[in-house]
Amino acid sequence: MQGTTQKIMLSESPFLLYADAQGQIFEDTTLFATGRSGWDAVPVPTEDWIELPQGGSLYTLPGRKGIGIDVLSGEMRLCEKGDAVAAFVPPAYSGFYLSAYETADNAPVLPLFCYSAVGWQQEKFYIPATRIEEDIRQDSEGYKNEKIISGTKNLLQQYPHNRLVNHLVHNCANTYQCPAARNFALGRWECPIPVSPACNANCVGCISLQPDEETIVSPQDRLAFKPTVEEIVEYTVPHLMTAPYPIVSFGQGCEGEPLLMWETMRDAIIEIRKHTPKGSININTNGSMPEAVKALCEAGLDSIRVSTNAARKEIYTPYYRPNNYEFEDIVESLKIVNQYNGWTSINYFVFPGMTDSIAEYEALRKLIKETGLKMIQWRSFNIDPDWYLGKIGVTDTGECMGVKKLQQLIKEEFPQIKYGYFNPPIERIRGSFEKDFAHHGQSA
Repeated sequence: MQGTTQKIMLSESPFLLYADAQGQIFEDTTLFATGRSGWDAVPVPTEDWIELPQGGSLYTLPGRKGIGIDVLSGEMRLCEKGDAVAAFVPPAYSGFYLSAYETADNAPVLPLFCYSAVGWQQEKFYIPATRIEEDIRQDSEGYKNEKIISGTKNLLQQYPHNRLVNHLVHNCANTYQCPAARNFALGRWECPIPVSPACNANCVGCISLQPDEETIVSPQDRLAFKPTVEEIVEYTVPHLMTAPYPIVSFGQGCEGEPLLMWETMRDAIIEIRKHTPKGSININTNGSMPEAVKALCEAGLDSIRVSTNAARKEIYTPYYRPNNYEFEDIVESLKIVNQYNGWTSINYFVFPGMTDSIAEYEALRKLIKETGLKMIQWRSFNIDPDWYLGKIGVTDTGECMGVKKLQQLIKEEFPQIKYGYFNPPIERIRGSFEKDFAHHGQSA
């Protein structure tokens, strides 16, 4: 199958990387690379390193010095050469450690990307991670630019007056290279439906709207209009009827909270199902409005993915900064979808040294038991680690077990829980979850 993890056992840890003033990256052969857990630099087990997958990339971290393990003494120390380096972990992979560095007082806040540990060995880059999802839906090698250009042109010709299609083509597919929008242009798999220009949370790491006083910039602009039911139905019905393993999903990175537009979504779902029973209808949401979720389930919603940085209210609240809802509401929304026999996932923002703490582990176990959760999507957290911990006021992350160990323990206790990175198509939900990996992959 395409996109499988390149697992190569290393006899020793990879070397630390640093960047010069021009952004060129070098290895420091006097230091082994380390990882970061919470606030601390820690050794990374050699068996946790995998070759940097295709679609991964490297970042230089200005105002930060990398922390490594001295090859001769075995002691941790700073790399005095250049700036620290981190890796972007591509979709379908789950990282185990952050990049370890010491931050200068005048260092700028990092943009909203993930910052994984990375090293150099055997003429290759390595990161501590695992492939958590076999679905090739967003693998970089699956996108041919000429086909995307052709696909977007066809969409504009098919739907010349549809504001949503225009938004998905010009903003999402062409400007931001959104993988979901590009797949829509290629007529396959999961099709996005952004619906809400407003939000009822003020997330610290919001990717579509940052307060003017913040120095960081949102990587994309938020939807600026309220789409109509007709605009939604016009392009989603053909997608459901013709695409392989089709899903249509409300709730995208280029919008606010879709539940604020629940009446529009409800009416759209009803209308879609008048035309076709095919595929699945999903919502990616903060889960803040349980009664709205119930109405959507009654209309025909198949699945929900609730995003959260934690299973603990005291960690969730200072990050999401919710308006007129509480953490308990997202739990209730998951329960409701489960009561309607829908598919329930959490979009779990993984922060090594927080997500794998003993306190978070116990809270996650409780959440699974209470809600009947069916899937965990293990997502790398796109945020400056120091900035995040400072914003939510965490100075001590507590005892931690490691992300890898956390994933193993949860799977052992809850073998029915599926792990992944994407919303599964209805064929996998209703049939053999693992068996359909191969079928899905072959349809690329």
